[in-house]
Amino acid sequence: MSENAIAIAMVFVGLFLIGGVFSLAKQGLKIGAVICAVGAAMAITAGVMWW
Repeated sequence: MSENAIAIAMVFVGLFLIGGVFSLAKQGLKIGAVICAVGAAMAITAGVMWW
């Protein structure tokens, strides 16, 4: 797997987790949404820095 593919995968995982944030917030699970948001921020940051 090339480095660009890994970076794209990390950004994709981050976007997937952002969807989880909206889903958890809609269900009223604020702590889960915050944890998911932190994971999304880390995944997107890793993908952008890896690129």
